[in-house]
Amino acid sequence: MRVALAVPCYVDQFRPQAARAALTLLRRLGCEVSLAFDAPCCGQPMFNAGVVTAARAAADNWVRASAPFDAMVMPSGSCTHHVRHNLPAFLGGEEASHAAQVTFELCEFIAGPLGLLTLAGRFPHRVAMHLGCHAQRSLRLGGSSELHQPSSGPMHALLTGLDGITLVPLDRPDECCGFGGSFAVGEADVSVAMARDKLADVVAHSAEVLVSSDPSCLLHLDAVAAYNGTHLRTLHVAEVLEEATR
Repeated sequence: MRVALAVPCYVDQFRPQAARAALTLLRRLGCEVSLAFDAPCCGQPMFNAGVVTAARAAADNWVRASAPFDAMVMPSGSCTHHVRHNLPAFLGGEEASHAAQVTFELCEFIAGPLGLLTLAGRFPHRVAMHLGCHAQRSLRLGGSSELHQPSSGPMHALLTGLDGITLVPLDRPDECCGFGGSFAVGEADVSVAMARDKLADVVAHSAEVLVSSDPSCLLHLDAVAAYNGTHLRTLHVAEVLEEATR
């Protein structure tokens, strides 16, 4: 299957190893991956901040770059949510609708269009899973505790299918990490307190690795963990799956 790998701007700048792992993993799974997608940002930060002109310029560029592709994969639930749910209403038109229809979060793509609910691999570690808020409650890629739903979804299935892994049960598995984009800047104290609560839950269950499908969550949690002296390996799910299937 021929797909485009769309690398969000903050992944490109701050977590490039997640993009490299996604590329390697998709190729290993038999995909012909194009790196010709040429748009640096979907415009979500500007959109959320109400900077309409800049958000529209970024979004216009994004949908134009999407036009040639039948499937675009992003290692980010947050950006996938913005493209799928916000761009069609924000921009209107067939190009925006097309971009929304062909954009998939990485695990969603593997379990959906590729039809792979499990992968042959081994990851012998105690792992805590953090599914970002957009992936969980907007894309519906996991169960929500307020709806009394068990942990589920494509990332959960792909991780639990690995040999040797122990997915630790957190007390508050779907609590926000506190990042929230500009929220982390405007409400820094609250944001850091939420991250500390999340990390305390992870450490209390003796997890060795914290994994997420959203690099933005990982960047936030990794920074707070480092500042607090918390020894914890943080990995994007692409990095875990790529390492496990070597």
